[in-house]
Amino acid sequence: MNFAKRRKAMGYSQEQFAHALGVDRTTVGRWERRETQPTPEQRPKIAQLLRLDLSELDALLTPLRADLPESAASLMSSPRGSGGIIDDMIRREFLRLLAVTGALTALDTQTAEAVAESADRSSIDDFHIMNRHLWQVYQLARSKRSVTVVVQDQLVALNDTLKSGPSRYADSLCTVVGDLFQLAGELAFDANRYTDAAASYTLAASASAQARSFDLWACALVRHAYVDMYARRYAEAAETLEVARGIAVRGDSSLSTRYWVASVQAEAYANLRNQTACERAMEEAQKVSGLPAPVHNAGWLRFDGSRLAEERGARYVQLGHLDLAEDTLRTALTSGALKSGLSFRRRGAVLADLATIGAKRRDAEQVVTYGSEALQLAKQSGSGYVVRRLQMLRAEFGSLGQDRRVAELAAEIGVLCTT
Repeated sequence: MNFAKRRKAMGYSQEQFAHALGVDRTTVGRWERRETQPTPEQRPKIAQLLRLDLSELDALLTPLRADLPESAASLMSSPRGSGGIIDDMIRREFLRLLAVTGALTALDTQTAEAVAESADRSSIDDFHIMNRHLWQVYQLARSKRSVTVVVQDQLVALNDTLKSGPSRYADSLCTVVGDLFQLAGELAFDANRYTDAAASYTLAASASAQARSFDLWACALVRHAYVDMYARRYAEAAETLEVARGIAVRGDSSLSTRYWVASVQAEAYANLRNQTACERAMEEAQKVSGLPAPVHNAGWLRFDGSRLAEERGARYVQLGHLDLAEDTLRTALTSGALKSGLSFRRRGAVLADLATIGAKRRDAEQVVTYGSEALQLAKQSGSGYVVRRLQMLRAEFGSLGQDRRVAELAAEIGVLCTT
């Protein structure tokens, strides 16, 4: 059933439905033709009128992707659960594929020589090429969750290869698995599905360890540490990152892996209020600027130091150095725009941090100015990462919530979190 059919089934004409919502009839027509979408503030009332929950309403409003096969498009438009664009059935299948691939990867490879070759070098190279492509698509996509269907297809193909039997290129296949599982974890993390993300990163670390791919292994642990940090388990995150650091130093010294580890360690230490360790880690991360390019592979490793200014600013916010934080973040915002431009995700995070500085200073004007812009970026991109930063901002409002503009911003953030 589509949006228009549901409206008619509930007994509303377009005029009646528009009147109940306080919008023009032509607005309802554009929604039904999928030319535009209702705002997050309008959706709860629409869901109430149509007697749907918000996930069912989202399914009616989600346009079919013309560039996907019919089966994939139907999956993407089916009713959505708490995981965002992935409904419960797709999510279960996605996790099943992860589990099966992980189990197949863990099979004993010592007998590989005695088994007919199932994966030749060229097919493994194809997997590597496709993985790199998927990371690029993920990086460029406004809505990260839109990449899920394609990643699932890659998992199916990888499963088929692994089920064919052991390969003498087992280490290379393990590297492919460790790579792809990190991307799967990123998709889950961006959708706020932390348990799923942790499972993906754990499998990625296991496969990478089996391949003795130290940089890939360290990156999987770094991503796992982020899950702990968002659960406010900062001591556990710091412990994981220390292990990642030890693995990274055994990797390729021309890559930026160890400096990415240091950058994330700074965040963990800032949350633990350990200023000395935080500053030491930030200085270590800054050493990435001394490496000759390229310092990353633009896939599972993307750290090049270009985010260090905004990250340093965020650490100053956590440590309470608000003047330093504001100067650093403003510079990051303007220099990023002057160079190649910040992504929606990165720009939204910087704006949320600047709004947080306003909240800590009890400056309603600063909160509303930066918070509203971050909110619009979150709406446009659907990024769970920016939404989380906005949630953290809202937690700082306190008595500022008595200001009408701040109260409206808090309400909009609340609506965004539920949709």
